[in-house]
Amino acid sequence: MARLTTMHINRETVVMVDDDITNLTLAKNALVGKFDIFTVPSGKRLFQLLERVTPALILLDIEMPEMDGYEVIALLKSSSRTAQIPVIFLTAQNKPESEFKGLELGAIDYMMKPFSKELLLKRVEMHILFRLQQKELERYAQNLEGEVYKKTKTVLELQNTILKTVAELVECRDDVTGGHIERTQRYLTLFVGFMIEHDAYTDELSTWDTELFVLSSQLHDVGKISIKDSILLKPGSLDEDEIEEMRRHTTFGMDIIGKMKENTAENSFLNYAQVLAGSHHEKWDGKGYPYGLKGRDIPLSGRIMAIADVYDALTNDRPYKKAYSHEESVSIIKDGKGTHFDPLLVDVFLQHEREFRDIALAYN
Repeated sequence: MARLTTMHINRETVVMVDDDITNLTLAKNALVGKFDIFTVPSGKRLFQLLERVTPALILLDIEMPEMDGYEVIALLKSSSRTAQIPVIFLTAQNKPESEFKGLELGAIDYMMKPFSKELLLKRVEMHILFRLQQKELERYAQNLEGEVYKKTKTVLELQNTILKTVAELVECRDDVTGGHIERTQRYLTLFVGFMIEHDAYTDELSTWDTELFVLSSQLHDVGKISIKDSILLKPGSLDEDEIEEMRRHTTFGMDIIGKMKENTAENSFLNYAQVLAGSHHEKWDGKGYPYGLKGRDIPLSGRIMAIADVYDALTNDRPYKKAYSHEESVSIIKDGKGTHFDPLLVDVFLQHEREFRDIALAYN
């Protein structure tokens, strides 16, 4: 199958729903060059338009008179004809609970107002591309019987494309995510190999599709899509409320992947991603988040990811800190043995820390 590019989405239709003429004009100016863009001032007018137009994406304001965005999306999702149309919420509310409510009702993303034309265009392009790729995956999955060997390779490539596309959505919010994703994938590939070499949890590893595990790790931080820029990109330390909000990216990520699974015919490859999103910040001593799991109650994939994720965070600059040296980072992980990290996995890491250093140097 030909590789999908933005050429495939040039004439897709996008509808913007907002009672503010300024926002409608801004959106139209941002998107008109690449999409057929319709703007309507209310939910009522949207449903009148949907009688003759089926858009690829709806941009939906929350705060509108007569029928707010929550009521509109509930009606959209209640109809089989419109339920699959992706919806991005637009809001000026600086409230995490309103953002979560939108995602819970079926929105795929949200944007804070006022928004830039460039960011709006990027987000619309990425979501429409993801939806097209998702449809391609579903079509291929439905025709696998009789062509299993040939089609399995294609499905894996499509799965990887979907994972990369969604990961890029996070990257456009977080400047460090792209390199972080590539490096952690390489760390995980090494780590699993070293675990097998040292007979660490090999019974459980033998039941895994390790290729899908590594590919799915790209979505471990997908919940950051739902974290405000003022927190995600804040230089310096976060206050207690901001830390609590940042921690919610784990449950946000699980919810987002859960929505993806509901709308994808072949979704087993997302199981690893959902577990990783929700468990990579748990700690061996039970003092992690979001659930405070302890010891081997933490999924093995999350325990492996915890070491790879922390090592990468330590050895690279972040908005709130400068990079530590490899030696300092190894020492911190060693000190976390039995508290933050699985002791057996730390032992495996320490025996091969030079290989991790080599990746960190090669991909920075």
